[in-house]
Amino acid sequence: MQKLLVFQSLWAMERRHPDGIERSLEENIAMVVKAGFDGISAHYTNRRDVEHLNEAIRGTGLKIEGVCFPRSVEDLRLTLELAKEFPVSHIDLQADIRPRRVEDCLPVLDGWMRLAEETSVPVYVETHRHRITSDLLFTLDLLDRRPDLPLLADLSHYLVGREFSFPVEEESHAQIRRVLDNARAFHGRIGSCQQIQIELSFAQHRPWVELFRAWWAYGFRTWRSRAADDAELVMTCELGPRPYAITDRHGNDTTDRWAEALLLREMVREIWAESAMLPSRGTRDLMTPEVVI
Repeated sequence: MQKLLVFQSLWAMERRHPDGIERSLEENIAMVVKAGFDGISAHYTNRRDVEHLNEAIRGTGLKIEGVCFPRSVEDLRLTLELAKEFPVSHIDLQADIRPRRVEDCLPVLDGWMRLAEETSVPVYVETHRHRITSDLLFTLDLLDRRPDLPLLADLSHYLVGREFSFPVEEESHAQIRRVLDNARAFHGRIGSCQQIQIELSFAQHRPWVELFRAWWAYGFRTWRSRAADDAELVMTCELGPRPYAITDRHGNDTTDRWAEALLLREMVREIWAESAMLPSRGTRDLMTPEVVI
């Protein structure tokens, strides 16, 4: 049976508050375990850090999303070696290059996919600003050339990066659906046309929450339609610290991000349960027409 796994980002566990207090890795892991998350997202770029991480989660049952930021094909090798030694659910590849021509991207993408196939480690390219997938239209051009490119969908970057109008027009919905059709995993954050991360619990932000619920619902259903019967889909809660999080005049978060991560997790689980019962439809059909900003 297909299964949803909800991870928590360790980067999103950073406080970055004016008091300077930060929890230890072990304290963060204990919080994640107690809250009932299925896994964590963490950098997989340094052997010592990866060894420490895997020691910290030993016996917890947590799975790992390994994050890396390669600038060349060869840069991915260490991450994949670590992933073979310390197994991961998948690698989240943030491609830290920004060629201006699609043709210049293809040899690098092909090289990464070749290494992933050789090592049998799933590698998904994240949709992210200031990366190879920074621009939505450029990413669509990449998909035209590499239709099977596996993506990790973080849609907040495209909403704020393209500064969609609201309500979002069908052309933009169709572009997002094209990305979702290639999504093998997801990062959970809700943004607006102007902010990369907004507070989920604020009433005035409900239209944006409903927009992302609709996008994720489509993404989950299209994933179900092409994944194996026993496949696992990972959604990582990634409500980042400042400057992602909006802060008050003193530099403190305007909400409890941990509480909002738990709220987001329950929302995602609801969408997953609903996706098992609904036929595949376009995102426009799922929007609430009376919601306006």
